[in-house]
Amino acid sequence: MLIEGQSPLSDGGAGAKSQRIQDIIFIKTTWLCAMLVMVVLLGVFLSLFIDSMPTWREFGLSFIWNERWSPAKDIYGAAAPIFGTLVTSVIALVIGVPISFGIAIFLNEICPMPLRRPIGVAIELLAGIPSIIYGLWGFFVLAPIMQTTVQPFLLDTLGHVPGLDILFSGAPYGIGLLTAGIVLAIMILPFITSITRDVFSTVPVLLRESAYGMGMTTWEVVFNIIIPYTRRGLIGGIMLGLGRALGETMAVTFVIGNSHRIAASLLAPATTISASIANEFSEATSDLYSSSLIALGLILFFITFGVLAIAKWLIGRSETY
Repeated sequence: MLIEGQSPLSDGGAGAKSQRIQDIIFIKTTWLCAMLVMVVLLGVFLSLFIDSMPTWREFGLSFIWNERWSPAKDIYGAAAPIFGTLVTSVIALVIGVPISFGIAIFLNEICPMPLRRPIGVAIELLAGIPSIIYGLWGFFVLAPIMQTTVQPFLLDTLGHVPGLDILFSGAPYGIGLLTAGIVLAIMILPFITSITRDVFSTVPVLLRESAYGMGMTTWEVVFNIIIPYTRRGLIGGIMLGLGRALGETMAVTFVIGNSHRIAASLLAPATTISASIANEFSEATSDLYSSSLIALGLILFFITFGVLAIAKWLIGRSETY
């Protein structure tokens, strides 16, 4: 109903103007949120870079590939923590990714319906366990098993195989790179499994039924239909697990041995960037010591950034196929 003297278009004009204002506010708000992320990221980088400058001035880029770490003489090198971080993450992926894929395939394609939800919930509950609990379990349960059973078996078998003997040599300490990698594999398993299950569920039912109708087995459907169709999501899940493995601190600290040296054997004690920072930051009495630990954090920042860049590149490549 129009009020006397009111234009029929006046309400519509006021409503359109209000909508435009709301739209502008919405766009500016989302833009600010996006910029806030960039500001925080830049702030973290600048903070790490400025605080690590004494280390770069003292050692230069040789800090990255120098292995020696001697707080008593104020000599520091990042090679051992970088090596430990990368090796334990690779071990975690080698162990965790196939198991995660196997669980996801079983739950989506083979598992009876009444069991899917309980098993799925049990897997997802692993993600809610604090990392320190994994560390304690690894130290008090897994490490003794590794020391008395697994590592002696590896030394007696693979330790005598030419080419593999260098990877499985030394004393069975129980702790070390392999133990830390196994703990990390268990920790990343629920993340990769959850994402893998979700992306497997996006495969159209018609595509599955057509494949089965053509006489394909479950194996053929999974490896010829489901995995190629969902490869982008699978890459994302793997990279999420890798990111978790690279930055894990407490669980690794308990079981890696915290030794600043590079050893070819997977059974040898080692250290990671995050474990080194957690263990030694409170003991850093000199400015150069603190700066070196912060420089380790800066290196981990770049490693994580590089992993994300590689993930985006792989996903971009998968879109072209």
